[in-house]
Amino acid sequence: MRKSLKSMLALTLAAGMAFSTAAFAEEITVLPDADGNTTAGEFTFPLEETATLKAITTYPAGSEQDPNKRTIFKRLEDRTNVHIEWTAIQQDQWGEKISLTFANYKELPDLIFNAGLSDSDLLKYADQGLIKSVEEYIEKDMPNLSAIFEKYPEYRAMCEDEDGHIWALPWIEQLGWEKTAIQTIGSMPYINTKWMGFLGLEMPTTTDELETVLLAFRDNADKLQAEYGIEGSIIPMACIVNDGDQDPSILVNGFGEGYGDADKGRHIAVTDEGEVICATTQDGYKEGLQWLHHLYEEGLIDPEAFTQEWSTYVSKGKSHRYGLLFSWDVANIDNLDDFAPLPALKKDVVNITPQNGSFTSGFDRGRCVVTEMCEDPDLTCAWLDQMYDPYQSPQNNWGTYGEDDDFDIFELGTNADGEPMLKHAPLGDASPVEVREAESVNGPLAILDEYYGKYVTCPDDAQYRLDWIKDIYTKDMNCKYVFPNVLMSVEDTEELSNLTADISTCINSHKSDFIMNGFTDADWDAYLAELDAYGLADYLAIFQKYFDNYQANAS
Repeated sequence: MRKSLKSMLALTLAAGMAFSTAAFAEEITVLPDADGNTTAGEFTFPLEETATLKAITTYPAGSEQDPNKRTIFKRLEDRTNVHIEWTAIQQDQWGEKISLTFANYKELPDLIFNAGLSDSDLLKYADQGLIKSVEEYIEKDMPNLSAIFEKYPEYRAMCEDEDGHIWALPWIEQLGWEKTAIQTIGSMPYINTKWMGFLGLEMPTTTDELETVLLAFRDNADKLQAEYGIEGSIIPMACIVNDGDQDPSILVNGFGEGYGDADKGRHIAVTDEGEVICATTQDGYKEGLQWLHHLYEEGLIDPEAFTQEWSTYVSKGKSHRYGLLFSWDVANIDNLDDFAPLPALKKDVVNITPQNGSFTSGFDRGRCVVTEMCEDPDLTCAWLDQMYDPYQSPQNNWGTYGEDDDFDIFELGTNADGEPMLKHAPLGDASPVEVREAESVNGPLAILDEYYGKYVTCPDDAQYRLDWIKDIYTKDMNCKYVFPNVLMSVEDTEELSNLTADISTCINSHKSDFIMNGFTDADWDAYLAELDAYGLADYLAIFQKYFDNYQANAS
């Protein structure tokens, strides 16, 4: 971290990236030489003789279970002559089964492709000698990733531990930058403009106006059901409390100091003076919860908001029963035509707190690891470097083309210069999530902003989200800082993990209780005392240390 951040300013961010050219036949093939071979370090793909690697990955429930039956991996095997013996684990079983795999370390494969390891797990397995540091292999065998790190040294810095070791290969998805990045808002609020138009209502700009609209949805439920043929009760406000992008905390931003609770995993924010605070102990957060309880008492919030699963949430949305909902993309719940993003609401202030780590766009440090059982890490990393090819990464991330089914994410086309480009195909009524789950393989990859319009088009559902953030929300992002994406020491990561278990449980359980049942000042004081007893001061001190170090190194 220290070494890379200090060198960051010495490197020009305008340096060009040396990617190979590409040609299309029936599929994309990277052709850096006349013979159609791809070179990564000492390896030239396709290999003259087939090599076999063992790997573990995950797949979404209801999608193809055998990775080698996915078109993307079929083409990769043809292109590299590397066969992968996969063990595939369903997503909802991943956490438990991957922990058992590491516990039975002799059964570890060469690589874990879609690992998604937390910082705590990453450093734990590194300390136990179960995964390899890969920085030397990046230099030797991974020209695509090396070029990305050269152009964006902050990404290398975010991968390194205090000693400069890199224990995993990252997932990088640039869609905007800093306050225009698509990740600045996860839990976006969408309001039913069709209902509003029918009832003669205007877009709310304050919390009081939103309450008026929600009351109108409730009080005119019979009219809405009759007009639009809705089966099932009208739900003025739908959410899943404490469930990431489905949580309603963004509405709290207008109260008091305006911090809200954008970081629902850690519940921290950074003041303009550079102080790391707990967002959920602020007076504005308290007032916001009191208001949400008032909405709940008025019957405006779905009573199942504290217990329902994603599938239930979607099912009710597909029945067009929602007046206001929260999610990453409304198209996954209902449809784009009937909803619009709800702007920042004023109570005491108008403010949107971006999610922590979002200014460097999408990043997952622990996406792929090479295990200590791997006998040929050079070949393994050379094969993994193919995932960072600018034509390959978009396919791994979103899906592919030319499949024998009803939909494809991409069509093959050309860019403005007549060069080959992946073009997003229209999805029609298909859910973007479902299409991508059927085709994509995820894993380590990098999609940079400069790829759009050259190697790949920006997906429509990303583009309209980017436009909404830039046009509706960025102007109200008044903060100076977000907490950066940093890799802490083993000791601090372990201590933070222990502290987080109690602190996060305390915050989430009280939040649900306070919204449902209300609370007194004495209840609030008891909540604060409980957090103090769980070590909130030590918790914040760890974050403060790393924020201060990051700022010092960056300057």
